[in-house]
Amino acid sequence: MTQPLVPDERRPANGGPKAAARNRTALIAAAREIYAAYGLDAPLSAIARRAGVGQGVLYRHFPDRAALAGAVLDENVRQIEQAAAARDALFTDVLGVLTWHVTESAAFLGLLHAGGAVGRSEALVYALGLSERVERALRDLLPKGHRLGAGNDLMLAVAMVSGAVAGPTREDRERRALDAWRLLGVEVGPVRPFGG
Repeated sequence: MTQPLVPDERRPANGGPKAAARNRTALIAAAREIYAAYGLDAPLSAIARRAGVGQGVLYRHFPDRAALAGAVLDENVRQIEQAAAARDALFTDVLGVLTWHVTESAAFLGLLHAGGAVGRSEALVYALGLSERVERALRDLLPKGHRLGAGNDLMLAVAMVSGAVAGPTREDRERRALDAWRLLGVEVGPVRPFGG
């Protein structure tokens, strides 16, 4: 398999063992960026460089590509939950956060659906758990009588929008996601990360 070329960035000095939480957070953010820009075949060394750590630090936190992808997906869901739990949270704004994560982490959806390094049944259980968390966060804010309020319509719409996200650039993926929401007749707030 040919590795894509990624920028050769200089690593800043590592903060040592006390920096473990900061390193993990940096690795997740770097993985999201590198995979969004270069796909799942991007070298893990590029993620470590972007995060400012050595590859050994990356492997201490994430033993393989699937573990790293799972951590990014889990962080995405956590931020959606935080957005939903924020004071004065609006359904449309949380959909904007969800859409941002779907467009930023589109490459991870393929890994999750393929099962990554874990068995298909484990990947399915993991995906269902994430889906249930997203549904709880969104359903609590869904206005009465909203067009996505019936049955499984809410998560079917999320799946349809996720499936529509494609394109070589983040802008292309965001445009397709917003077009999909528009076709479903659903208003979406600003597409941005929670707190962004």
